[in-house]
Amino acid sequence: MNDEQAIASFTDMLWLERGLSRNTLASYQSDLRKASVWLQKNQGVSLVTAGQEDLLSWLASLVSAGQSARTSARRLSALRQFFQYALRENWVPVDPSLDIQAPRLGRPLPKTLTEAEVVALLDAPDVETAEGFRDRCMLELLYATGLRVSELVHLRPDQVSLSQGLVRVKGKGGKERLVPMGDEAQDWIHDFMQGPRQELLNGRICDALFPTRRGAGMTRQAFWYRIKKHARTAGIRKHLSPHTMRHAFATHLVNHGADLRVVQLLLGHSDLSTTQIYTHVAKERLKQLHATHHPRG
Repeated sequence: MNDEQAIASFTDMLWLERGLSRNTLASYQSDLRKASVWLQKNQGVSLVTAGQEDLLSWLASLVSAGQSARTSARRLSALRQFFQYALRENWVPVDPSLDIQAPRLGRPLPKTLTEAEVVALLDAPDVETAEGFRDRCMLELLYATGLRVSELVHLRPDQVSLSQGLVRVKGKGGKERLVPMGDEAQDWIHDFMQGPRQELLNGRICDALFPTRRGAGMTRQAFWYRIKKHARTAGIRKHLSPHTMRHAFATHLVNHGADLRVVQLLLGHSDLSTTQIYTHVAKERLKQLHATHHPRG
């Protein structure tokens, strides 16, 4: 059975069993046909033969094209109902849409920093002191990789490969991911390990990459306190959160054209809908720039 026949059979069922209106049926048909065309063109599969990765790629294309979370959720809902029917009719052995989470609706935009504010925050620590050098190194790594603060403070030296420019991170649920870091972050880490780290440890042994003067790893709360301290020094008056640098990392990548699926992998998000929020942050920033600088903004 080809896609067109399958879609027609599905919408006939909706009309007979659920008594849906013509407009609703037309909406289902339109969404499914668009998905079918995209899958055949970009993935080389039909709607009926598509797997979970194919559907995730299709969802990512909607997000990258600027579709709202509500529209993406509606189209995913149509697919789910279609595959439930396809499973019932024995057209497919499993439902590939079963474990795909719908985009969250009404989620507030994360607080983030402009690129100029990030530079000011990075420059705030006094790098003439071992503590300041450590803090600068931690902020550079946060901005370079988008790590969670909890991931950062638990980093060990053996998780960082300066020769390859990679950080091996164990995130939520014990899932590991490899995250690249830029030359700037690599240089700061290299210099930190050559001098200031040894000064902080004072001959003691510590598993943490970023120790305190007590010779132990830093807590998430302690680093959050230091972020707020450096933000005040930088003159940043915004309300910040422990994830501010992570949000800045993702938002600035999207602003500069990064593919959303790549950002998803770098952040360690299990579902693309979680990453989708950063497209809205980028749009809000564009609106603000237009309003500020356009003569008729």
